Amino acid sequence: MISIPLYLDNPHKCSYLDDLSAQFAYIHPDFSLNTDFYSQLISQGFRRSGDHAYKPYCTTCKKCIPARLAVQDFHPSRQQRRTLKKNADIEINIKPAKFEQAHYDLYQRYQLSRHTDGGMTNTTEENYINFLSSDWCNTLFIEFSCNNELAGVAVVDLLDNALSAVYTFFDPRFSARSLGVYAVLWQIDHAKSLGLEWLYLGYWIENCQKMSYKINYQPLQGLVDNQWRAIP
Repeated sequence: MISIPLYLDNPHKCSYLDDLSAQFAYIHPDFSLNTDFYSQLISQGFRRSGDHAYKPYCTTCKKCIPARLAVQDFHPSRQQRRTLKKNADIEINIKPAKFEQAHYDLYQRYQLSRHTDGGMTNTTEENYINFLSSDWCNTLFIEFSCNNELAGVAVVDLLDNALSAVYTFFDPRFSARSLGVYAVLWQIDHAKSLGLEWLYLGYWIENCQKMSYKINYQPLQGLVDNQWRAIP
């Protein structure tokens, strides 16, 4: 049994639910992480942001539920099939997690369009790539292009028996294509093609619109009281 050191950050305003505070437990930076370790940690509710692995450690709230999808059992809904059909012309290019100016410019346009009230607008090039990539994790940048024009990028971690959806951003001009939905559907299909078992989707928060959408991908499981259970 390996003992993994943790540290707690200070309580701060919750990014998802108004009038609540949040706190996270982080793997201590002196501990050397790798894809094998993270494959185990993510099954215990941890997530990655850059090189840092963390999980919620809120004493008064348990609404951030780690979520994963059993990809081999997934069947798209009628609306999801429409999204797939609408994006049948999308070209896919899988790249390593390296800085590219076109990706960064697209990320900036997405943030300015979708998250003007957040702290991620006008982020520096260094902060951008440090947030999405990692020195120890096998991370991929998935380009979605339409008519040879970059329309979106999905950032995905390739783990031992799963894919983990890290972040997706797209050009606001392509909003009608529902590229956020398409990116999840592509990741499900890609995980299937690799013979993987799971797609980790981050945290499901029932009362937060930007986090509750994950219920649309079934069969969804949530980690509740250290047990993975179906989220109906």
